[in-house]
Amino acid sequence: MTLLQQRTQRTERDNLNPSAKHYDADTTEPISCGLRTMGELLSWKRSEANLFNVATVPLALREPPLARCPRRTLVSHDMMGGYLDDRFVQGANSETPYAFYHWQYIDIFNYFTHHLVTIPPAVWTNAAHKHGVVVLGTFITEWDDGAKMCEAFLKDEESYRAVADKLVQISKYYGFDGWLINIENYLGEVAVRNMPLFLQYLTEQTRERVPGGLVLWYDSVLENGQLKWQNQLNQSNRIFFDACDGFFTNYNWTEQNLEAMKDYVGTQGRQAHIYVGVDVFARGDVVGGKFETNKALELIRKHGFSVAIFAPGWVYETHSDKSEFPKNQDKFWALLVDHLYIHRPASPLPFVSSFCRGFGKAVYWRGRCERKQSWFNLMAQEVQPLYYHMDLGAPGWLKSRGCPEDAWNGGSSLLLEGVVPEAMDGPVSAKIFSLHVPVNSEILVTLICKTSAGIKVSLEMRTVDADHCTTSDVQEVTVTSLTPAVDGAPQLMSHVSEMCGGVNPEGWSVRCSQLELRGCVLRELSVLIHRDGEPGDLPFSCTLGEVMVLDVAGLQAPPDAVQGLCINDVVWLHGAGTSPETTSTSPETTSTSLCFNATLRWAYPAEHVRCFRVYWRRLRGPDPRIPPGQLQLVGRAYSSVFRVTELLVPEPPGLLELVVEPVSRTGFLVPESRWGRRRLSYRAEAAP
Repeated sequence: MTLLQQRTQRTERDNLNPSAKHYDADTTEPISCGLRTMGELLSWKRSEANLFNVATVPLALREPPLARCPRRTLVSHDMMGGYLDDRFVQGANSETPYAFYHWQYIDIFNYFTHHLVTIPPAVWTNAAHKHGVVVLGTFITEWDDGAKMCEAFLKDEESYRAVADKLVQISKYYGFDGWLINIENYLGEVAVRNMPLFLQYLTEQTRERVPGGLVLWYDSVLENGQLKWQNQLNQSNRIFFDACDGFFTNYNWTEQNLEAMKDYVGTQGRQAHIYVGVDVFARGDVVGGKFETNKALELIRKHGFSVAIFAPGWVYETHSDKSEFPKNQDKFWALLVDHLYIHRPASPLPFVSSFCRGFGKAVYWRGRCERKQSWFNLMAQEVQPLYYHMDLGAPGWLKSRGCPEDAWNGGSSLLLEGVVPEAMDGPVSAKIFSLHVPVNSEILVTLICKTSAGIKVSLEMRTVDADHCTTSDVQEVTVTSLTPAVDGAPQLMSHVSEMCGGVNPEGWSVRCSQLELRGCVLRELSVLIHRDGEPGDLPFSCTLGEVMVLDVAGLQAPPDAVQGLCINDVVWLHGAGTSPETTSTSPETTSTSLCFNATLRWAYPAEHVRCFRVYWRRLRGPDPRIPPGQLQLVGRAYSSVFRVTELLVPEPPGLLELVVEPVSRTGFLVPESRWGRRRLSYRAEAAP
């Protein structure tokens, strides 16, 4: 490795130099990980924590709120030891990754491993929070080592409070919402006496410091300290249930267990807090599992309990053809839908989704393929639509599914396909979102799509609170038909002209409408598919690229500027590669190349941005004949911190520029004058 000397203005490093375990050993790329020992837990400090694994998306509003859900659905994600492709905070190049996107059906997501402390990767927390889903880490002790650990930390109040305080600090710092406590070992007399006190203190502190936080207990240890799974809540384990927010039963229950719990006095008033466990792998003597998991849910809901679905990644792990995973996942959740309860996004406008599921065969940007390579990053997942199959009367049908073959932004679009039967009068209504979004303003609605021949499409919005809701006529928006509210604001007029000006890249159609809603709650977004041709059974397809519902008043403010861009933790590496310093008279050659690695950090209001596009360019290299280069995309960031890894740069001396472009939630381009820029010069260090 050649030593280089960096010359650039530096700011305070804060905690941007975490433990080596927070970086990939080969590339210095940031990764997520858990804690394996009690020593690691008790010595945990914010100053040494993993800045990259901090979730940036707050828990979104939803309807109904979790507190009002009488029958909840928890998913416990246990897959192959955990921290797989999802450990890469900035994404991974994965051909066939596992992902979850049926968020509207679940209320709580638990990331489970057999580490002592499982810290959920931020990619999961961000995706869940966008959909109003609570995220729990896991604290687990097991076997003889676990028993010794419990004896130590439960020996007195000071010890168990120290552990609880660290768990609360960790969940608060990393932005997730609480813990599943899983004690899979015998507890001695002192330890079992203090365990409910530990649970109670942890629950109280979590509620106080983490809004919407939860602490759940797994069915394992009894009040006498014996490790004996009960498969139900009863008098032997109630003491732990009473000390926290909920109880996750073991999986080998029968209907008799459910009946006993329903009648048990300790259950009364808290049935929603009892999560009956269902092992999708169907290990042991269980009801349902695999593609018959619906049988277990039917019984659980019959008796009025919540459900905990353990390891639904079975649809991925046990099927050898991983390319069939999305189809198997959609099949699995479609079988459960009769026993699940949809919750609706309830955050105020803007409402925006490009339907990206957080993985794809390529990366698309504004309708064009930007990079043809398979990828996975749940940070990129947007609010998910409804996926379903509907019978329209023979031979008609309608199906909604993710489509990785084309996209407007990200890695997938939403494909509506089917057959309009000849006998059908009127349009096909394809519901794409169930919402509960308050609207009391003039709004701009955009639909970006591609359609097959023989159909026309339009976007339908349904509202509730009809007694108080008033609407104006819908006006199709073009550059020459802007309403006074838009026409009087030059910046907004420019944005709308840019979006609704008839530019159709790669065959995409951009349609804009404007209307006024007062005192309304937007409940559904549907696409109406109209026949546009001769009678007969009509096969059709409609690819949806993006839907936006925007508050016109909120669009008039100028975009924020990126502030305080700084470059830290620079690492220079030499390796074999193609040098970027090539000209028409100097063809590319494979040689020893210089790789630049660094952490970028900046400030920008998170609520205004979808992501950031990070670029670099060469301003000056060792060969003065080569002019400054063009901006080249390095990657997308989903928080205000990004690790540049293995970027090939010219040999020293050199001057490069790093640039951060905010991508607004509204889809309007942010002027370059509002981007962040930072230069860095470097030269070879003089020999001693």
